[in-house]
Amino acid sequence: MPSTERTTASRTGGTATSARPAGAGRFAALTDDLGLLHGGDYNPEQWGPDVWREDARLMREAGVNLVTVGVFSWARYEPSPGVRDFAWLDEVLDVLHAAGVAVDLATPTASPPAWLGHRYPETLPVDVDGVRLVAGSRNHFSPASQVYRDHALAITRDLVARYAGHPAVRMWHVGNEFGQVCHGDESAARFRDWLRTRYGTLERLNEAWGTTFWSQAYGSFDEILPPRRMVYHVNPTQALDFRRYSSDLLLDLYREQRDVIRAADPDVPVTTNFMGFFPLVDYWSWAGDLDVVADDQYPDPGDPHAPADSALVQDLVRSLGGGDPWVLMEQATAAVSWREHNLTKSPDRSRLESLQAVARGADGVCFFQWRASRAGAERFHSAMLPHAGPDTRVHAGVRRLGADLRRLRPVVGGRVEARVVLLFDWESWWAAEEQARPTARLGVLDQVRAWYRPLWAAGVAVDLAPPGADLTGYDVVLVPQSYVLTEDAALGLEAAVRRGASLVVGPFSGVADADAQVRPGRFPVLLRDTLGVSGEEWVPLPDDGVALAVGADLASAAAASDAPRATTFGELLRSDGAQVLATFAEGHLAGAPAVTRHVPAGGGAAWYVGAVLPEAVLAGVLGRALDRAGVEGVLPGLGDLPGVEAVRRGGLLFVLNHGGSAARVPVPGAAVDLLTGEVVAGEVVLAPSGAVVLDPRDP
Repeated sequence: MPSTERTTASRTGGTATSARPAGAGRFAALTDDLGLLHGGDYNPEQWGPDVWREDARLMREAGVNLVTVGVFSWARYEPSPGVRDFAWLDEVLDVLHAAGVAVDLATPTASPPAWLGHRYPETLPVDVDGVRLVAGSRNHFSPASQVYRDHALAITRDLVARYAGHPAVRMWHVGNEFGQVCHGDESAARFRDWLRTRYGTLERLNEAWGTTFWSQAYGSFDEILPPRRMVYHVNPTQALDFRRYSSDLLLDLYREQRDVIRAADPDVPVTTNFMGFFPLVDYWSWAGDLDVVADDQYPDPGDPHAPADSALVQDLVRSLGGGDPWVLMEQATAAVSWREHNLTKSPDRSRLESLQAVARGADGVCFFQWRASRAGAERFHSAMLPHAGPDTRVHAGVRRLGADLRRLRPVVGGRVEARVVLLFDWESWWAAEEQARPTARLGVLDQVRAWYRPLWAAGVAVDLAPPGADLTGYDVVLVPQSYVLTEDAALGLEAAVRRGASLVVGPFSGVADADAQVRPGRFPVLLRDTLGVSGEEWVPLPDDGVALAVGADLASAAAASDAPRATTFGELLRSDGAQVLATFAEGHLAGAPAVTRHVPAGGGAAWYVGAVLPEAVLAGVLGRALDRAGVEGVLPGLGDLPGVEAVRRGGLLFVLNHGGSAARVPVPGAAVDLLTGEVVAGEVVLAPSGAVVLDPRDP
């Protein structure tokens, strides 16, 4: 591989795709014992011993079997430098253990005590404007600060030495929502070391960064800084490398604490909480270091696309763990407190969102937090136990969910099998959305979500993978947008088509190499032969879009769109052997292909979508690719039932109604609904927010 074709694997030392976590067996042992996990963050430092005992009793009654403790407890553990106060935690763990509630014990390193920043201001982060931030919120640390890291390791070592082997501690949790970035001088020094390791020589760095442009050439590594506030645009490869470095730096921080835990408590699973499509950390490079992948999810109740978009995140999280069960570590029982306008959700909807996570591979469903905080920034964030106490709709819903999860014990360890894979990569996302591109309106996640939603509506199971992953076993490969495409990744796509798979590639793909440099030639350069189409110009479209002329193959889909128009972005293409399925009907692109299909040598086919298409037309293209590969949804006719979701996990069929009205859903054969114990045959009627989990093995 040429030096320019660096992949995620070469950057992190891992595999190109997320492998099964090495410690997956540790987590499986936990769920084999406890069943599906149910609980949430617990912050006993905010309360006294009498409340701890009441909480333990209420947790037991609600079916809670796991709580995360100590995420924000550093100031309580270490009220002044070197002082340790663990006596209160001893009592908390004993109380919880006596109630049968297991503990996911966190290292408290996400929020250092105020004295650390006061005594050692170099531990505080510096933003892109060069301003050093202050303590008083959370996440107020620089991951590059050695002083911070030394103190974080010291408190971690003492915490682990005291509680490794404690019968209450069944899982360890490192930090919280890693995503801190620092642009200060200490971070600059570490960035230079990272660059020396990546490039070896200054000549190679100058080549990769294209520093002949704007006289940016570096004569020494010491001249290089993080991409701070600049007069004009930042060098895009410098910005990309800083993102890579920042993600790797945080991973190193996680590993330091994880290794301390592993040495003392080798049989207990270790994790931290991800945040779905979070832009500051490359989770593909992290996932193999977690014994179980965990994620925080807060869908907006006011977003009509929330059910499909949540499913996409859950498919991502499952895929990060190589298909193994994962944990929904945080969600809200009702409203959050950090949006401008915090719509709430009913207990029924909260239950439905939890069951959706279980359907898509979660073996744990937890919330932030157990008891609502009286003070602090999250005092209006909903909780499992609201300010109004246990005699509330929210807490009744928590108890109902606990009972549901006990009934769903047969799902533990079950997997979701998919024949469709959607490619997504953090590095390509970062590079595609740097400054000075054809349009800022073409968002990578917008494309990913738009391509996923028709599959969700049809009940088609989907895995996610980064470009360059092993695509063996997938019959349909979707590439909504992969701005960066390496030679190895392109060869993998070509091989998938040769062996018979359907490939669909979206606009602004295959534009750049791993150094974020545009590949010369007609785009997408590395896929031209596979796709049978090539382009010469990227064309942002006017606000009202451009009319499309749709051929017979997509006529039925176009009819559902009512005068279909491409929006946002198009490409000036020509067919190099591909069949043209739709063309632009007006404007600068008039007569040029917008959608093509190519059948190269081998048994597969390749579609190219050179524009942002109307929803119905895009669904038509994807539907043709599924049909050619013989891929069907889990329930026939599901697309005619808006808002109804169907997922098969192991031998169980989950059917969930996210719609606002009752739905009559045909189901195959006879089965027992594990949630009610009732026999279902032929069809099921689901109320809004209703759900069934059908087990055909015991009708």
